[in-house]
Amino acid sequence: MSIILPDLQQTISRRAALRLAAAGALVAGVAPDALANAQPFPDWLKDLRREAESKGISQKTLGAAFQGVQPIDRVLELDRKQPEFTLTFRDYLTRVVNDARVEKGRRLLDEHRALLDQASRKYGVQPRFIVALWGIESDFGRITGGFPVISALATLAYDGRRSAFFRQELLNALRIIDQGHIAAGSMTGSWAGAMGQSQFMPSSFISFAVDFDGDGRRDIWTSLPDVFGSIANYLGKSGWDIDLTWGRPVSLPPGFAASELATLQVRKTLSEWQALGVRKMDGGHLPTQRDLVASIVKPGDGDEAFLAYDNYRVIMKWNRSLFFATAVGTLSDRLAEGA
Repeated sequence: MSIILPDLQQTISRRAALRLAAAGALVAGVAPDALANAQPFPDWLKDLRREAESKGISQKTLGAAFQGVQPIDRVLELDRKQPEFTLTFRDYLTRVVNDARVEKGRRLLDEHRALLDQASRKYGVQPRFIVALWGIESDFGRITGGFPVISALATLAYDGRRSAFFRQELLNALRIIDQGHIAAGSMTGSWAGAMGQSQFMPSSFISFAVDFDGDGRRDIWTSLPDVFGSIANYLGKSGWDIDLTWGRPVSLPPGFAASELATLQVRKTLSEWQALGVRKMDGGHLPTQRDLVASIVKPGDGDEAFLAYDNYRVIMKWNRSLFFATAVGTLSDRLAEGA
């Protein structure tokens, strides 16, 4: 591949722009080499504010949301230095679906059964999957992130790497505040802007969060009805089938062409997988009476393999990780065992 060298004058101009950015970063209290945006942060924020105004965000909301907003060094550090994912699938599953979480999840599933059943009936999602996602995303509301969402998103939107994505998420967050769902000072979340007990990004909040308790606000931070309803609505609107489960662990026969067949792109009926030698973990036949279409997935490099039904694909819309989707399904199964 050929490489086109930039014009010398463009290079000089870029260096000058970076010096200006460094000056703006120093004013904002951020290390000069931490930010890639050539525009000083205060000027960038003014432009963003004008854009938000043009989209109908009120002056009152903007004044409250942008009060004291500055780039957060820790956000950039976490974004730049995310550790390589070195856990094996088995290690990941052991951490995420541990006995303590299963026990707590079973207790909460029973404690909130009436409310979960209401959400299940309205949105067509089994309660155990609502609780499984709640547990994995925030440890049942215990860990929701302590970063101010507006400042975190402003930091990432100002940064030059994924600015367009986070700028839109920031505008969505301002819209959520403007609609009165939460006060600007109370909007906290992860360093990347995921919010509340369901860890919704602002765009997901706008698309899927619901006011299930009927108080006029969609509150995924403190209202369990809204948390459960929002999780169920996300799955329901994404294609969830309440008559199906997520999948099941299976054993593969010797010589199974996993590199070709173990992928979500390959779909076969259970009877077809049965003919290829795929079996339940106890060695029994697959449940071909209802000849569902499924894929085989292998989340890690070990022997673990799973049948993945269409609901598995819905979980993947939430988080495009085989580790995550399989963990949600596994936790939901273990919660059902204690029902």
